[in-house]
Amino acid sequence: MTTTSPAATSGGSKARVGVQRFGTYLSGMIMPNIPALIAWGIFTAFFIDVGWTPNADLATIVGPFIHYLLPLIIAYTGGSIVYGIRGGVVATIGTMGVIAGSDLLVAQYNAIAEAAGDPTIPQIHQFIGAMIMAPIAAYSMKWLDSLWEGKIKAGFEMLVNMFSAGIWGFAMAILGFYPIAFVVNRIMEALGAAVNWLVETNLLPLTSIIIEPAKVFFLNNAINHGVLTPLGIQQAAEEGSSILFLLEANPGPGVGLLLAFTFFGLGAARASAPGAAVIQFFGGIHEVYFPYALMKPVLILGLIAGGMTGVTTNMLLGGALRAPAAPGSIIAVLAQVANNSYVAVILSVILSATVTFLISMIILRASRKRDLAAMAATDDAFSAAITQTEAAKGKSSDALGGLRGGAATAAEGGIEPRTMTERTIKNIVFACDAGMGSSAMGASVLRNKMKKAGIEDVTVVNKAIANLDASADLVITQNQLTDRARQQTPSSVHVSVDNFMNSPKYDEVVELVRDQHQDGV
Repeated sequence: MTTTSPAATSGGSKARVGVQRFGTYLSGMIMPNIPALIAWGIFTAFFIDVGWTPNADLATIVGPFIHYLLPLIIAYTGGSIVYGIRGGVVATIGTMGVIAGSDLLVAQYNAIAEAAGDPTIPQIHQFIGAMIMAPIAAYSMKWLDSLWEGKIKAGFEMLVNMFSAGIWGFAMAILGFYPIAFVVNRIMEALGAAVNWLVETNLLPLTSIIIEPAKVFFLNNAINHGVLTPLGIQQAAEEGSSILFLLEANPGPGVGLLLAFTFFGLGAARASAPGAAVIQFFGGIHEVYFPYALMKPVLILGLIAGGMTGVTTNMLLGGALRAPAAPGSIIAVLAQVANNSYVAVILSVILSATVTFLISMIILRASRKRDLAAMAATDDAFSAAITQTEAAKGKSSDALGGLRGGAATAAEGGIEPRTMTERTIKNIVFACDAGMGSSAMGASVLRNKMKKAGIEDVTVVNKAIANLDASADLVITQNQLTDRARQQTPSSVHVSVDNFMNSPKYDEVVELVRDQHQDGV
């Protein structure tokens, strides 16, 4: 088994890890609150004036829901990530100041605009304000608590804790009311103007040049929930729907790539692609197609072309969603489609999948002879990691020796790094960016393998990388995310896989655990 070494990462790797970590924090504030966004989308779909069943009374929920509830729970989530409930409460108080300050600025602007006969602007919903305030409030509260930690006289702990949080929450609300509200309003105005300019100049499809490659490197949640969702919600609140919800969530390019592998791929990639296509398209777990693109990076061109095709189709035909589609399943997308957008959205998915399929087909067929030659030499071209694993098995009588404390194993092409450990494996954790999609799928696969092997006293769970702790004996991650996981839990055994759906390393993990049981470890 190829396990990752705790050696220092390169500068490029550190930069990638830093970007991924920042993106994970942004998306981590949004992802747990997706049910609230879905609920808001249902309210708008049914009860606003242009909804399916207009109801003036129930429609009154829509405004407060988006203007107060959603930003406040996002702030609470962001604060709690940093500093638990205490950080969440202070972040929420501070965000209330941001909301009130923004409303005052909008009211003042509109009063001047009305007097001058100029157009007024709508309320600015403070999703980005909440995402800025949350870390500021939580980290500063954590720092303040550290100043008097262990210095409070017995019996006064509750008094100090309650008043310090209340006073600091008050200070954060003042900070939010003035400078942060002003800054965020300017940011939202600038971003809104930029989006409008892209739409008016028909350049919005060019965003796929950034979005599609970034997704493949596991920044999909950061882009969608950290950037596009706040902007899309602001637009949907003003216009009833937004095309921005479809820029990243469109399942068409991903399923087009997987269908190309289904018909024109080779080896394990071709065998696993049909199942991956079903999971990606209907389950909404886009991460399953990332390894297929990474094994042949030129395929990203097909994803970009497909993404641009989908965006162009929606621009021309008016395709849009009422609320975010999460996960990015065709079912979730159709559930949030605006009343007059069904044809446009469905066509955008079909055309984007078709374009990606055709370009990927050409690329795969053009490289077929070279890939067949590689397969003849290595027995499998699905990924470098799997190739290394197979080479190691051919050279060593005990493929798991490295995990159990054996020496590094020589493999064709070089020395294969091993993690040396005698750690008893009791708790296995699958970790991904959000801890909800691909990691849950991988955990389910390994859990079933453990059950078939008769192993019952080992837990297999899934978590977000940010939530990993020292209780994890063995951590399994996609190889693009392993550096982050290792920094989070350096004492754990770390295993990298290319594909959560189908990796030979799962069988080796089962073998390791079975051998430990037989040895009485």
